[in-house]
Amino acid sequence: MAFASPDAPRVGVIGGGYAGLACAVELVKRGAQVAVFESSRVMGGRARVVEKGELRVDNGQHMLLGAYSETLRLLRLVGVRPGVFNTRPLDLNFPGQLRLRAARLPAPLHLAVGLLRAEGMNWGERRACLRFIQHLKKHRFRLPAQMTVAELLDRAAQPERLNRYLWQPLCVAALNTPAQEASARVFANVLRDSLASGAAASEMLLSRVDLSELFPVPAARWIAMNGGQVYVTEPIARIVRDGDQFALEGDPSTSRGFDHVVVATAPYHATDLIDNFPALSDLQQTLDAFEYEPILTTYLQYDHSVRLSSAMIGDVEGPAEWFFDRGQFGGNEGLIAGVVSARGPHLALPKHEIELAMHNQLERIVGHQLPKPDEILTIVEKRATFACRPGVKRPGVRTAERGLWLAGDYVDSPYPATIESAVRSGVACARAIMPAR
Repeated sequence: MAFASPDAPRVGVIGGGYAGLACAVELVKRGAQVAVFESSRVMGGRARVVEKGELRVDNGQHMLLGAYSETLRLLRLVGVRPGVFNTRPLDLNFPGQLRLRAARLPAPLHLAVGLLRAEGMNWGERRACLRFIQHLKKHRFRLPAQMTVAELLDRAAQPERLNRYLWQPLCVAALNTPAQEASARVFANVLRDSLASGAAASEMLLSRVDLSELFPVPAARWIAMNGGQVYVTEPIARIVRDGDQFALEGDPSTSRGFDHVVVATAPYHATDLIDNFPALSDLQQTLDAFEYEPILTTYLQYDHSVRLSSAMIGDVEGPAEWFFDRGQFGGNEGLIAGVVSARGPHLALPKHEIELAMHNQLERIVGHQLPKPDEILTIVEKRATFACRPGVKRPGVRTAERGLWLAGDYVDSPYPATIESAVRSGVACARAIMPAR
């Protein structure tokens, strides 16, 4: 790939997370001169690696799906090989209660056969599950903007047990918002493009490497190799209009201006960057109106003998909703990640109480006493995602200030705040700045 021409548009991207780097990669690919500014020393934003002692783990356990088409495309573009993922058919396992595994067959047989083989489901529940998917298809997955997931499940006459062990856990995992408050429209979009789509779309992609190494590090390397610039530990404090261009306070090179600036930070950081643009007062109100949901992840490092019955296990007896056996997809043997999505009473507990509760929960699941963990690390992302409620207003990539753009998982999209949403927003922003010629 040839470097950008000297007269190509200059674009500054503020934020080295998945959205900012996706935008930068796509811009470089389209011939722009690009500089990325990340305030931290670690790239990835809210999907990054964290180190403590011997532990090197993600700031939260993420799982990609085969439906993440733009993320997978950009991974290929920057040279990441498919072997970076441990790829498995969808497997929703609640030991002793329910297990639904998609078959390795073309759609819709992957789901139909999976339901026939499902463990812990009676025939009424199997029929109800199919009826729910058919209900969504009948409405072409287009649901009223103000409907919640709980209302949707009620209208589709789903049995309480199916709600408890299938739909509600899927809703919280995907939207990070309780079913009583979550947007049914967004949930339907997720199901349409994963469970109800082709068999490959619902596959679980479990990364063998940490989230910084998965995309941010290869993307930054690719950007630099193709003429772009990536700066870490370089926080941008302010965006200033300078004639037809923008200047960035904090840019280590004070001699350049940018034709375009992409704000690819979290929305609560974006407000400080745009507060001196009168045309963006409405946007600022939109960003300020976002409410957020946390994600708590506890990593318990046991000895190598500890292994779960599957790579991902669900549990509704709390506190963790899901456990991931990192050793089964390339991580440390005996490393178990317990995840609690959205807000709840667990946030008021001291960390050591949550950690002990998760250890006891694991002992109940595996059915025997476990050794004391060698290391424990609990990470709480207090504003992990926006609360994905009905009717939440999400801005587009284009702002009212010419040349100033947005990218992030909160940007207008049919999906909730996921890695794929972040990547798609970055790509959409780049394509708006540099349309195909």
